[in-house]
Order: sequence, then structure tokens, then C-alpha cells
Amino acid sequence: MRHRTIFISDVHLGTPGCQAEILLDFLSNNQADTIYLVGDIIDAWRLRRGWFWPQSHNDVVQELLARAHDGARIFYIPGNHDEVLRAYLGTHFGGVEVVETAPHVTADGRRLLVTHGDQFDSIVVNAKWLAHLGDRAYEFALWLNTWLNRIKRLWGGQYW
Repeated sequence: MRHRTIFISDVHLGTPGCQAEILLDFLSNNQADTIYLVGDIIDAWRLRRGWFWPQSHNDVVQELLARAHDGARIFYIPGNHDEVLRAYLGTHFGGVEVVETAPHVTADGRRLLVTHGDQFDSIVVNAKWLAHLGDRAYEFALWLNTWLNRIKRLWGGQYW
């Protein structure tokens, strides 16, 4: 399916809970002239604690670079988990432009400002330690969810 624009956010490549295969399936069935990667695409917070990068995560990066090579305009807008990329604002990586914000004009002419929004989160801005604590709690919830679903599957339950 062809689209003018696709917005992708909070993929968290580099984490065990990332659903890279689902994103790859989506990308294989959808094309766009412009792709906005709206923060937390790569989870540098998690990668600093230990390297986790399976082939499917690499495949997502390769697919996005291939899209850029084929002419899609791709904007990468860093979020809080990939804030290290803010040091590269204004640069291009394989045709992917790293920007703080990006303008978008809808098909009916409305103008939108695309941003991750973490700079408006008072916890992320003023109490980064609390944001990191919340991240650990979220990571635990994902781990617990994985195990609960494995147990449910033993009794024929569906994914939740």
C-alpha cells in the first residue's frame, strides 16, 4: 500500500520487548514518500546497560536505509531514550536526516509540527533519575508480561 507519510515512534530497538518483526512486516506492506521516526527508535538507555541487538533489529535499520536510498525522505527526531542522537542534529546518516522537530503539511493543507515531546515532560526534564526508574519498571512489566503469556499459552490462552 502506498502512503504519502508514515509516522513511527517508540520502537525501542535494542530491547528484548521490541516488536521488530511486526514493524518489518508493516514496512514490507507499506511504502511512503516521507517517513518520520518520532523518537525512541533506538533505546540507548537499555543498550548502555547491556548490548542486545538481534538480526531483526538490524533488519529494521537496513530497511529504513534502503527506503532512504530509494528516495523516501526520512526524518529521525530523537526522543528521551535516543537523546544521544541530539548531538548529531542537522546531519544525515545514509539519507536519514536527524532533526529536533520537523514540519509536516497534511493532504488538506494543515501544518503540523512533528516532535517526540519528551522535552515537555517535567519528569524527563527535571528528574531524569525518576524517568530512568520508570524505564526499569516498564522493562520489568514487559518481562513479566512475556512470562505470563507463556504460562497462559500452556492452558490455551491468547496473547495479552
